[in-house]
Amino acid sequence: MPKACNLQKGNVVHIHDQPYQVKTIEVHSPSARGANTLYKVRFNNVATGQKLDETFKGNDFLEEVDLERRPSSFLYQDQSLYTFMDSENYEQYTLSKDFLEEQVQWLQDGLEGIAVLLLNGNPLCIELPAAMDLEITETAPALKGASATNRTKPATLSIGVVVQVPEYLSVGEIIRVNTETGKFMSRAK
Repeated sequence: MPKACNLQKGNVVHIHDQPYQVKTIEVHSPSARGANTLYKVRFNNVATGQKLDETFKGNDFLEEVDLERRPSSFLYQDQSLYTFMDSENYEQYTLSKDFLEEQVQWLQDGLEGIAVLLLNGNPLCIELPAAMDLEITETAPALKGASATNRTKPATLSIGVVVQVPEYLSVGEIIRVNTETGKFMSRAK
């Protein structure tokens, strides 16, 4: 049973005897002494897609849903349906764009390292790799001496996602991006 302070985006928990997936978490730290930190969490019902907003104290316990995680890769998109293939038994899982939401922007044909989460053999959602190495395809020219400053510029990556990168990076460089936050992490090695 995870505490509310340990919840992460993508966790699936029981609320009102229904499985809900964590979509966003906002942390509110009160300034008064002795006050509890509050966690405002937006959930999606994994069966119906209905949204639910709840607020928890940091030490509130939630019941985690027992899910099966299957290593998979992304195969293809057919209109608003996305198909994934199990890396071990080659079974295919199809999920709607409504359940994937902002994760769709990171999907590219053949992407591996994805985990499909199953409840009673039915796919509920996916977990993307924590970080991806992607090529910069479009950005402003690199500035000499820009490494001394902390300024950023927008860069379009090979999958079409736009992220903020340091000014010293140029087109053709491979960078590592956090898929949860959509932020630049470092140059890829």
